Amino acid sequence: MNLDAADSPSPRTAIVRAVDLDVNEAQEVTLGDETKARVKLLSVDETRDTMRDAVRQARVKVELNGQSLVLTSATYHLPVKFAGVQIDCPITQGHVGNSSEGNAWGLVKDARLRLWPASASWIEPGTFVYPVRQRWFASHTQMANEPSFVDGGEDPGNKKIYYHYGLDSGGAEGMVDVIAASAGRVISSGKEILSGYDDSPVKPRYDVVYLLDDRGWYYRYSHLQTIDPAMRPGAQVTLGQKVGVLGKEGGSGGWSHLHFDITSRQPSGLWGVQEGYAFLWESYHRQYAPKIIAVARPHHFVFTGDKIVLDGSKSWSASGNIARYDWTFTDGTTASGPAVERIYAQSGEYSEILKVTDARGQVDYDFAVVLVIDKSAPDRLPPTIHAAFAPTTNIRAGDSVTFKVRSFRTTFGNETWDFGDGTDRVTVKSDGNVDEHAKDGYAVAQHRFAKPGHYLVRVERANEHGRRAIAHLHVPVEAAGAGPAHD
Repeated sequence: MNLDAADSPSPRTAIVRAVDLDVNEAQEVTLGDETKARVKLLSVDETRDTMRDAVRQARVKVELNGQSLVLTSATYHLPVKFAGVQIDCPITQGHVGNSSEGNAWGLVKDARLRLWPASASWIEPGTFVYPVRQRWFASHTQMANEPSFVDGGEDPGNKKIYYHYGLDSGGAEGMVDVIAASAGRVISSGKEILSGYDDSPVKPRYDVVYLLDDRGWYYRYSHLQTIDPAMRPGAQVTLGQKVGVLGKEGGSGGWSHLHFDITSRQPSGLWGVQEGYAFLWESYHRQYAPKIIAVARPHHFVFTGDKIVLDGSKSWSASGNIARYDWTFTDGTTASGPAVERIYAQSGEYSEILKVTDARGQVDYDFAVVLVIDKSAPDRLPPTIHAAFAPTTNIRAGDSVTFKVRSFRTTFGNETWDFGDGTDRVTVKSDGNVDEHAKDGYAVAQHRFAKPGHYLVRVERANEHGRRAIAHLHVPVEAAGAGPAHD
């Protein structure tokens, strides 16, 4: 076979192994350490919402080395150790059928499974770093087949679903460096592309950089406000080298974030997405050594009166199990436990607070976003909102922190900030996303926290019908003059 530059042999073979299976199909897989595992797909169960027929949860039952288990596909779920190997399910066929992006995963069977040796890293140490210089979950995210929502993309009228096959990390526009997750070669930068890669997965655009690593994986960095001058087609890029600055250019929908994705050859022979959430998780832990991480994602999209379950069970502690899960809801009520049921009577965008505490007293917070649509008037969509701050790490008491906010689907009213420290509220006004690329589309506020602590900052905006969009940010502040801070 004659190979072009896009498909030339790679010097490194990734530790992960992927296999695509139909229900009742089995295969023996040779793992990265040359051991073998036998895996069979027993069933696929996909739960869809009533508004868009979007897959909200996919669960697969597999037989692995003669033992059966159930895996939840993607949506912030990490690989699990079972029957002497590690395994996950990055995608199922139901996502492909009504995807707005076609078959981005290169999946032609019922499900894809990925396997690693029992003690292996998910991504090889020294070959991958976290691609944004900010705190984990510092802002909204859209990851791992999560249907889009930040810019109002979830509309009951949209029946083609943008299952977010990439990894979106929200951040403060123009204030966050984007770095190379893997060493590699620049294949395209802006609209320029290296000769010989026309048949590759690369799609040049003015705000996008593509890098190719020695595994043969293509990395896309999108919506960059600026691209670093060193990102020239053909240039060699080192691990962690600056790629550009986070922004909202291109097809961002108007919210500032890094869209990061990985494309590689899949078992089908097609180019397809290499699900990267586990790689981000593992690389962040290596670099920043967090003690505890709260996870209340993915977001939810429901009609008024419908029951949903908010789930914090994916939260993690370095010391072992989470000791407490405490929820605080927009209506002022509270609950405890990893999973709680909720019903919403009024449309709006809600941000419910999850606090997790481990046995050592370490705490962290995350926020469950619930977008609620009025069942009696599904065309009357509530506003949505995006908030971010910078810096997100090593903030000391007295430091100036920049807060940015933008609302969507309304130009009525203002955003109001409550910084959670007893100071007066601050009112600003974003443009309502009238022009998604407007340089001053986000409203900006500055704030200083006088004392150390965990601050839950809230910002909200209501439209002319009184429907509110609410966002929270968790801002950890260290004592002035303290040593290096960690998440």
